[in-house]
This record gives sequence, C-alpha cells and structure tokens, in this order.
Amino acid sequence: MTLTPILRFVTSVTLLGWSLVLAPLALAQSHDPFEPTNRFIYRVNDGLDQAILRPLSVTYQAVTPDPFERGVRNFFQNIGEGRNASNNLLQGKWRATGSSTGRFLINSTVGLLGVFDVARHIGIEPKVEDFGQTLGVWGMGPGPYLVLPLLGPSSIRDSSGFLGDIWLSPLQYSELNLLERTGLATLDGLQTRADLLASDSLIGGDGYLVLREAYLSKRNYDVSDGNNVSDSFLNNPTGTASDSDFVDESGFGESEASDETFIDESF
Repeated sequence: MTLTPILRFVTSVTLLGWSLVLAPLALAQSHDPFEPTNRFIYRVNDGLDQAILRPLSVTYQAVTPDPFERGVRNFFQNIGEGRNASNNLLQGKWRATGSSTGRFLINSTVGLLGVFDVARHIGIEPKVEDFGQTLGVWGMGPGPYLVLPLLGPSSIRDSSGFLGDIWLSPLQYSELNLLERTGLATLDGLQTRADLLASDSLIGGDGYLVLREAYLSKRNYDVSDGNNVSDSFLNNPTGTASDSDFVDESGFGESEASDETFIDESF
C-alpha cells in the first residue's frame, strides 16, 4: 500500500470517529459553547494566515495573469461538480443533479478538464451543494459552532458532512502521488485565498464574531436555498463590534458567483 492510500484511510477513520462522537451534539441548541477553544484556534489560524498564506496569496495574485487564475478557479470548480451532483441527488433536486452532471461532462471534455467553463457560457449554471447541506435538508441542525485548525469556520454538522464529501472528488481516484496532490492542494488554497483578498477589509472589530455570524448565516441560507431565511446577521446588518454588529456585504440573497467561486476541495 502506498503512502497516499494510507493517508486517505487514516483521514477517513479520524473523521469517522469525530463524526460518531460529535454528530449527536448537532441536536444541541447552544450557539457557541466551545467559544474559548474556538477563539484560540481562530487566533492560531489567523496568525498563520497573516504570516504565511496571505502574503503568498498577494504575491500569487500579483504575478499570475488573470486568465491563468480563471483557469485554475474553473478547474477546481469542475472537480467539485461530482460532489454537487451527488448531494443534489441525495436532496432530491433532480434538475440540479442533471445540471451538475452536465457541467462536469461538458467542462471535462470541451472545457479541457474544466479549465474553461463552457457550460456556463451555454447557460448551465453551477448548483453548489455539499454533504453538510444535505444533512441539513434531512433535518439535522447545525449544532455547536466550531473553528477547525487550518480549515476555519464550521459546525458539528458540517465537519461531519466533510466525511461524505471527501470521497466525491475525482482526484481521490486518480494515480497522483503525494507530491502531486500536495501541489494541487496548495494551488487550490492559494487561489481560494487570493479570491478572498478583496473581502479582508470587510472584517473589522471582533473578527471572530464577524466570521462566526457570517458563516452561520451563510450556511443557514445554503441549506434552505434562501427560502424563509431569518436571522440576526442578515436582518440587522449594522452596529458595533458585538454579536449584532455586522455589515452584510456578502450578497447572500443575490445570484452572485461567490458560492461557485470559492470552492475548497480536499485531496
């Protein structure tokens, strides 16, 4: 057995154990019972971002031509279509399942492995879904908020859902070695962080609270597909640096490219 399958197995077993232990907590009503730990992990993540990831992303964006960035973004979006199609199917969204499947087939062939988003140009838009959303559609609540090392904002439900998504990437079934996978994951991370640079200025005051409320509001919107969404973050977009002090500039209720632009695939 090579190193890569071993790493996949260890990761899956770890995530499975995490899910079995923590998934029942998705029934809990407390918003952020792990806040002290979450804040510590947030500070570590933010320190790593400011020291390493953000400077690298700034440099990457500065030296990389826009067409190349667009191609990288499209490539990783296309990888995510397997996840999109599977979760749309599990949610009973037949038309969206067909759209995601069609996008993958068209962009993987005519679009040269997804580098060119041909499907969008002929009117087939992305229908982004993940297993965390599927669990939400099936009735599981988000449970307590979590901040994961390196990965950032999550919840009990969404971190458990990651186990279902990890095997839906076509790259999991490729013959790429560890170095090649690491290179692709690094490129994906740089592109994702570069795409988020423009939003850095929107985070003011208590950055932990801003990200927490933005994440939970966005996930609530995603699970309900924007139907009957009502929460303090979306309905009270102004204030100071407290739980109710946020400016809603994310366009959650608009048909933006944010969902399909920032897709973080796992290898």
